[in-house]
Amino acid sequence: MNTAALRAQIQLALTHEASSGDLARQIAGQLEHLHPIIQLPVEGAGAALQGFVAAYVEQVPDMLDAANSVAREAGIEAQVKPVLKLAEQFFLSPPQIMDGQQGLAALLDEAYLAHRLVEEVNDRYIAHLGQPLIPLDTTVANVIAHRLIGEPFANQLDEAVHHALSGLLDASVFQQESVQEYRARLGSPQTLAAWQSWPCLSRQLGVELGLPLGA
Repeated sequence: MNTAALRAQIQLALTHEASSGDLARQIAGQLEHLHPIIQLPVEGAGAALQGFVAAYVEQVPDMLDAANSVAREAGIEAQVKPVLKLAEQFFLSPPQIMDGQQGLAALLDEAYLAHRLVEEVNDRYIAHLGQPLIPLDTTVANVIAHRLIGEPFANQLDEAVHHALSGLLDASVFQQESVQEYRARLGSPQTLAAWQSWPCLSRQLGVELGLPLGA
């Protein structure tokens, strides 16, 4: 894993945003048109969304490092690392559909790809083993990011994730003894403790999903 390169790229984007304010202007233009399901603080809605995007992006290398560590300790690194490397590559060599973007706005797209990849992997583990590979729920954060990115582009990113995962983690992977052994470890105190520092990102930042009034 080369998450140091991801962190360096993120730092450059944060510096770029501090001088350009590109993301702040983009968010300011979106506030009146955001889907009503996204609930924001009454005061400082724009700042809350900017903080959400920065944290969503900054979480990726930490998430990948933690997932790699858990997989290594569980003895399933061989099955998991190719997927994590794929998420890493979304940052270092993003798909062509993301050409022309820069700064935090571009990294939001790349972070969305990485988070959605992990979410899809978790879904496959739940389907086959009854439990997620990584007990980290980013579903709400991903929905918010999807709304911020906007359709149809976010849908294109979802398709990129599905295409990238084709051929990886097919049913035969889940029959391997090492994967079955990991299933027994998922509920262990050691595995759970590894993820206790990962609260719900959206709730932590005061950005939530909910039914609009009158729905």
